[in-house]
Amino acid sequence: MASPGPLEGIRVVEMAQIMAGPTCGQLLADLGADVIKVEKLPGGDDSRSYRQHTLHGESAPFMMMNRNKLGIAVNLKVPGGVEVVKRLLARADVLVENYRVGTLDKLGLGYDVLHTLNPRLVYCAITGYGRTGPDAGKGGFDLIAQGVSGLMSVTGQPGGEPVKAGSPVADINAGILGALGVVSALLRRATTGQGQLVDTSLMEAAVHQTFWQVALYLSTGVNPGPSGSSHILTAPYQAFPTQDGWINIGGANQANWQRLVGVLGLPELMADPRFTTNADRMTHKPALAELIAARTRTRPSADWLAALEAAGVPAGPINQISEMLADPQVRARQMVVELDHPHAGRVPALGLPIKFSDTPGSVRRAAPLLGQHTREVLLSLGYSAPDIDVLVRDGAVACA
Repeated sequence: MASPGPLEGIRVVEMAQIMAGPTCGQLLADLGADVIKVEKLPGGDDSRSYRQHTLHGESAPFMMMNRNKLGIAVNLKVPGGVEVVKRLLARADVLVENYRVGTLDKLGLGYDVLHTLNPRLVYCAITGYGRTGPDAGKGGFDLIAQGVSGLMSVTGQPGGEPVKAGSPVADINAGILGALGVVSALLRRATTGQGQLVDTSLMEAAVHQTFWQVALYLSTGVNPGPSGSSHILTAPYQAFPTQDGWINIGGANQANWQRLVGVLGLPELMADPRFTTNADRMTHKPALAELIAARTRTRPSADWLAALEAAGVPAGPINQISEMLADPQVRARQMVVELDHPHAGRVPALGLPIKFSDTPGSVRRAAPLLGQHTREVLLSLGYSAPDIDVLVRDGAVACA
């Protein structure tokens, strides 16, 4: 039987969709919390509509972000639906939501109302720009946050067009920060008995990724531009071409630089005053990269990786997603798991990236069908079967 995880006994209500909020909810669920996902009617989470990518007819993006959750479908434009959510939140420990600022307030589900209803509730709001400031009312989108934060100004090749990170880093980091905020607030509640508001945003989550670039700007007054795969503080530390592809090499500190020169068979680089120290190598980084690339192109990736590993030089392949999923270390760390879905059958998912010695989290169930657990959850809240039938008839809720 799967371990209950360190958050066993914590009930989370997730009123969120697409990426940031569901990332937060999924992390809490993987850590053992009982997460109930409240999906809107009609349609449910917008990621259900990403039908161009399906597994046996089910949205692959939705299934990836919503495993380990119970799912209910509620129409918040119907009084009975709002009442269902209020009754659910009266007994919950945590609410995770990523609506625009003020949306839930208009429905009578804002923080002030819910804090009065349930003083122990930890209310986590993940928005586009935060709940205060001149942009608080704007919607949140990962692409926009990457631009506002400066991330797109430092991503890509020098002189190239603006490029966003391939992964939605603002969305994902906002979800992680939200989960950290929730766990911190729960720890505080254990002392005070009081819940509180946890407030983070895509904008702040993206800004949070710019540590090195901000440090460089503050020390020089110069905006750091894109640097491709190379590092802005140390060299050589980047991707290099080989006879049959590309590899990453991290010859950043002095010891690794000396080892790398030996593996490359280029002893003359050690005597070249352009490359004596890291500061020298950074000053002449383009010339250094050209010399190393000319050498690495002479042998296949596998040969270089074996030689670099034997010499203790940090290096690795640049995997395609398929290669990553098959990587023995990724598999050994249980970062690829499989789940049984009621429609799609056996489906793959990513595993939990945090391991615990005594109370490990686990991936226990596939993402829910729309309204799959509505009846089950409402019965647990004290609704009778006839009550639920009336709610379904009135369009307040839906059952799979």
